[in-house]
Amino acid sequence: MRNTLLALAATTALAAPAFADSHGGMNIVETAVDAGSFTTLVAAVEAAGLVDTLSGEGPFTVFAPTDEAFAALPEGTVESLLMEENRDQLVAILTYHVVPGAVMSGDLSDGMMAETVQGSDITVSLGDSVMINDATVTAADIEASNGVIHVIDSVIMPPM
Repeated sequence: MRNTLLALAATTALAAPAFADSHGGMNIVETAVDAGSFTTLVAAVEAAGLVDTLSGEGPFTVFAPTDEAFAALPEGTVESLLMEENRDQLVAILTYHVVPGAVMSGDLSDGMMAETVQGSDITVSLGDSVMINDATVTAADIEASNGVIHVIDSVIMPPM
């Protein structure tokens, strides 16, 4: 556990330059836009009509996949999900990355399950790294005015 927290602290410190300014006054969407490495996520949130929700009061915990995480999906997946006729599927995927409340890294425990806004559970694993399902947390505890962002290295898919 101590090694996990040290590793998480180290990755958070390494990611800090991407979030150099205090984001306490910016909401989750504004913080993601400001970071510059979540353009695909922000475009997806816009296409899904979730900007107002994720800019709202909250608090929310967002497990935010980077642009690289979206790029790792099979070719054409993102473009297909952004189509109007696939909006319900896009909303389900995005809301699977959101947990109600502000869950900080210190609140996590190995094997912990959390219900997402989508309705299905995600599973937290603590070992050499912090995992959310099969995604590795690469930066944690990025605070926004309406919650917290944890950066993950892959897009997690809700059970079908």
